[in-house]
Amino acid sequence: MGGAHAIGLLLCSLVLLIDPAISHPLCIDSRAPSTLSTPLKFCSYNGTACCNSTEDSQIQKQFLSMNISTSACSSILKPVLCARCDPFAAELFVVDSVPRPVPILCNSTLPSANSSQSLIQVTKDFCSNLWDTCANVSISNSPFAPSLQGQAGIPVNSTVSELTQFWQSKADFCNAFGGVSSDESVCFDGEPVKLNDTGTPIPPHGLCLEKIGNGSYLNMVAHPDGSNRAFFSSQEGKVWLATIPEEGSGEAMGLDESSPFVDLTDAVHFDTAFGMMGMAFHPNFAQNGRFFASFNCDKEKWPGCTGRCSCNSDVNCDPSKIGTDNGAQPCQYQTVIAEYTANASGSQPSLATSAKPSEVRRIFTMGLPFTGGHGGQILFGPEDGYLYLMMGDGGGKGDPYNFSQNKNSLLGKIMRLDVDNVLSASENTKLNLWGNYSIPKDNPVSEDQELRPEIWATGLRNPWRCSFDSENPAYFICADVGQDLYEEVDVITKGGNYGWNIYEGPYPYALQNSTSKNTSTQLKDLTFPIMGYNHSEVNKKEGSASVTGGYIYRSATDPCMYGRYVYGDLYAGAIWAGSEDPENSGNFSTSKIPFSCGRDSPIACTSIPGSSLPSLGYIFSFGEDNRKDLIVLASSGVYRVVRPSRCNYTCSKENATSAETQGPSASPNDACWISNPPKSTVFLVSSLVLLLLLSLIQV
Repeated sequence: MGGAHAIGLLLCSLVLLIDPAISHPLCIDSRAPSTLSTPLKFCSYNGTACCNSTEDSQIQKQFLSMNISTSACSSILKPVLCARCDPFAAELFVVDSVPRPVPILCNSTLPSANSSQSLIQVTKDFCSNLWDTCANVSISNSPFAPSLQGQAGIPVNSTVSELTQFWQSKADFCNAFGGVSSDESVCFDGEPVKLNDTGTPIPPHGLCLEKIGNGSYLNMVAHPDGSNRAFFSSQEGKVWLATIPEEGSGEAMGLDESSPFVDLTDAVHFDTAFGMMGMAFHPNFAQNGRFFASFNCDKEKWPGCTGRCSCNSDVNCDPSKIGTDNGAQPCQYQTVIAEYTANASGSQPSLATSAKPSEVRRIFTMGLPFTGGHGGQILFGPEDGYLYLMMGDGGGKGDPYNFSQNKNSLLGKIMRLDVDNVLSASENTKLNLWGNYSIPKDNPVSEDQELRPEIWATGLRNPWRCSFDSENPAYFICADVGQDLYEEVDVITKGGNYGWNIYEGPYPYALQNSTSKNTSTQLKDLTFPIMGYNHSEVNKKEGSASVTGGYIYRSATDPCMYGRYVYGDLYAGAIWAGSEDPENSGNFSTSKIPFSCGRDSPIACTSIPGSSLPSLGYIFSFGEDNRKDLIVLASSGVYRVVRPSRCNYTCSKENATSAETQGPSASPNDACWISNPPKSTVFLVSSLVLLLLLSLIQV
């Protein structure tokens, strides 16, 4: 092994030791915090919180029942009880998946996180302060008592209500209740969690692109085997397997239009708002060859287009009375999710270069009430392995039948399905499912029996391109196309309600001529966008804006873009970058990013007339390859984000000389491709790194 390569491996190993904090706003029940219309009366949280007014009153009753005998102790215990309303309650109260009766109390006597990685610094010993103030104070129903009942000789029904009768010393008490969260980033110091403010991020000077393909594609999925290959699909229904060239190689991507991986055009109904909307490859595709397509069909043209109508008595909708558009009948067009298998010799599906267009299994079929606004993207969750289906409200201005807010309707929802465990026919009939799948046990229906079991999130208008952050999969981000005023981007969480058609982004939406307005929805439970833009920012013509969701940029190619969420507008051909500050806070700012095409682009970019800027045309989608490089799928071709210096953009973080001499990112088999190691491996890796370092010194 060469010395330079060995040092490279050493550096990669050192990178693995970095365990970045992953705290982000999340409630104890794994839901996103709600936006408050008014501050909580008792707990005083404002802005966003994990409690509503009812829960705030319950905490007040609990506090009063404690009959705390001194005002000093009373004032320090009140915020401890209220901490469950904190937007970071999950980090404060849940350790190793086990809920705690009280939050983790900041204790400066314990080791804290490295200051370069921490979101907060332990500046005061709140745990010691609480002990000193309340140790000998009489407290009824103490929140610190339940964890000890039945232990250390204390009977379960004990009436002991002083801390000193449970704990022998302050050290014992703070050993149990003090510290920092499991990711070493947050703890409770008597105030709402505050994250280090690093200042407003400075937007990059620009985004440099190179054109690597001439085709027009709607979807891209990196090959699950980790190679430099990716699948591209067209709206018409064809899928191609392409090779992505190394950045800076001067080569275009390898894709043979005449030889598709699979051709589904016989089943797909293609029109302006219809076609093949998404594709997803099973996480174990390299071993099992399973992949899935999401497309629209026309029941008048294809016998396989059969399914019940989304407008039915279950959702108070009469198909015979519902309006139609473009001359179509209700549910003439359907959304289909179908499973296919790859062809390959032997037992290595990853080597397959083609697949048969015959379905292995029909996963899902649902008739559409109108001819637009039906989403259709599918993707697998990187941590849970379940299939997520993004479904729009079905069309019609303003969602006139209120499908998005109807808990019995699957329109205007994000669904989460288990496609690995199919229910029996009798079980399927009992649950009245829409196809062949099962329901993950932790879907929101486990907490809200009124919801259809498939539903993961509600209140979407037309989600157009969602993605999981490859570094922090808890950030599941979707762009949701607006109606008249606003295009929004949301962080999707379990059971979240994103407001449509009560709100359009941050604006109340006045629905005209609604036939079924849902009055039961509580505004305080809505989740508002993390970023977005008004239509007037891109074009004053009504209806001329349509957001296209992208990815949080995680490639090393453009270090000045790292960690920013990149998204665009379909019609305007514009690109934005959203920055989160402080990191993992859920607080985003956004700015439009100028872009250029590198003069050394493998394929010459077409310029906007009268300008040197590239003309992307319509921005259909974004993609992410196995190197985490960002790909733009536009009507004028396929573009890749490359090093800023190739467009003469200044990025202080870019070492252009090093990038040119060392070449592109390592292959999937190299150590640097490993990310987010379990904490249990850190010590082992540290030891290996030390041994490697010693061996290099000896050499």
